[in-house]
Amino acid sequence: MSASETSTATGIPSHPGIESESLPIDSKSPAIVAPDTIEDDGSLTKKKSFLGFYTSKRFWLTLVIGQFLALCITSTNTFTTLLFQQGTSFPAFQTFINYALLNVCYTGFTIYKEGFKGWLNIVWKDGWKFFILAFFDVEGNYFVVLAYQYTTILSAELINFWAIVVVVILSFAILKVRYHWSQTAGILVCCAGMGILIASDKLQGGNFNMAPNVLKGDLFMLLGATFYGFSNVTEEFFVSKKPLYVVIGQLGFWGMCINGVQAAIFDRKSIATATWNGKVAGYLIGYNLVLFTFYTVTPVLFRMSSAAFFNISLLTANFWGLIIGIRVFGYHVHYLYPVAFVLILVGLVIYYIMDASGIGDDSVKPWLGDDQEGGHEGIGTAKKRMRTRVGRGVGAGLDV
Repeated sequence: MSASETSTATGIPSHPGIESESLPIDSKSPAIVAPDTIEDDGSLTKKKSFLGFYTSKRFWLTLVIGQFLALCITSTNTFTTLLFQQGTSFPAFQTFINYALLNVCYTGFTIYKEGFKGWLNIVWKDGWKFFILAFFDVEGNYFVVLAYQYTTILSAELINFWAIVVVVILSFAILKVRYHWSQTAGILVCCAGMGILIASDKLQGGNFNMAPNVLKGDLFMLLGATFYGFSNVTEEFFVSKKPLYVVIGQLGFWGMCINGVQAAIFDRKSIATATWNGKVAGYLIGYNLVLFTFYTVTPVLFRMSSAAFFNISLLTANFWGLIIGIRVFGYHVHYLYPVAFVLILVGLVIYYIMDASGIGDDSVKPWLGDDQEGGHEGIGTAKKRMRTRVGRGVGAGLDV
């Protein structure tokens, strides 16, 4: 077959010196898969320099998104503390509003995109899987919010480590993720920074809140962190294979159902005896709006990086919490806090050293195949970056 015949058959203009057989064509969308190249920041780079990745848009997006989510977590913890100080605590009902918002927005969008029959088909075929995801997530939220009634911030910080341990073990055992030395080193450096943070709390007598039952609170926090670990790994798996609006919509739908039942059983007395005023209403609205944003952005980070990176990014939430606490609760800064914050950020950079040299890209999911053929091609996915679109607008419809 001549070069002109090849061009006619595939619809792709041939170029001198390039054999058409060396370019695998995807039948679903006219794209050339370039396995030895990565599309990053709008250009193809055949060979990345060792430090080149650190100047790329994707690295900074990943880092900034992680810190944004840490600020979201800090904000939700702040609103929870403010509600508790007002004499209002209903762990299940507090997050029910968030799941309802997620359900209305993303299930509504799923029905718009897939049709009502399409949505019913998703529920029928995969509903039980998303029910498990929602159960992990609901219980994680419930026990963590409940823990703040009994334990100290110092104890809560210490148990945050457990979520990282759970994620790493599950990712290794179930998702077949193999961590490179830089990723392991990055996690350890971040944990060292967290250790300094805890030490500074201890040195300045960091029981910022009097704890009525530390052991009970610590056990609740440990259980909540375990559920969070399971939830994070499960969600990373789902968003790599399905559109974001489907996963978030199903999480909201089943989460609303599970949380609604739980609130009706366990929070009836708390709701009846709670303090209701303008401040409580404002704190509830703020908590759920921030949490809604958190749930919307988190899956994008799971695609761009991993559940492990997500959890170590959240370690800086304790530093941001102190910054907010200085203004809101009258906390005092210990000189080790900035040191700990910088150390955690250094750990995040070390985590990506192998990615910077072209190995160990967290966005490449091992369970999707060598060419990510088993994955969904959407925002933040490696599959989307690994494809070079042929011509503007050809099969380039926005997908999530």
